[in-house]
Amino acid sequence: DLPESQRADAVSSLVYEANARTRDPVYGCAGTIFQLQKQLTELQSQLAMAKAEIHNMQIRQANLMAIWCMETAQSPQAVIDESSIYGVNNNSNDTYQHGQFQFQQGNCGFFDDANIGSLLEPMIWT
Repeated sequence: DLPESQRADAVSSLVYEANARTRDPVYGCAGTIFQLQKQLTELQSQLAMAKAEIHNMQIRQANLMAIWCMETAQSPQAVIDESSIYGVNNNSNDTYQHGQFQFQQGNCGFFDDANIGSLLEPMIWT
C-alpha cells in the first residue's frame, strides 16, 4: 500500500512502462531479458561443472583400470581367480576370457568406455 500522495506517481510510472513496452517491446522487456541472461549464465556454469565432474570421473576410472592392470600383471593368480568367478579359463597359452575381453597372463588387454563399467562392477565393487 502506497500513501495517497505517491499513488499518482505510481500510476504515471505504470502508464509510462506500459507505453514503453508497446512502443519498444525489447526495451520494455529489459528486466525479463536480464533475468533470462542471468539464468543462462547460471546454467552454463552448472554445465561446465558437470562436464568437469564427468572428466574427473573418467580420469579416476582410467586410474582404477591402470592400477587394476598393474596388479593383474604382478599377480597372474588374480586373473585366474577372477576369470574362474566371472569368466572362462581357456588354459591355452595362459589366456583367460571375461565376457568379450581376453586377458593374457601379464597383459592388461584393451578396454573401451562403453564396456569398462560392466567389467569393473563385479570385480571391484563386490
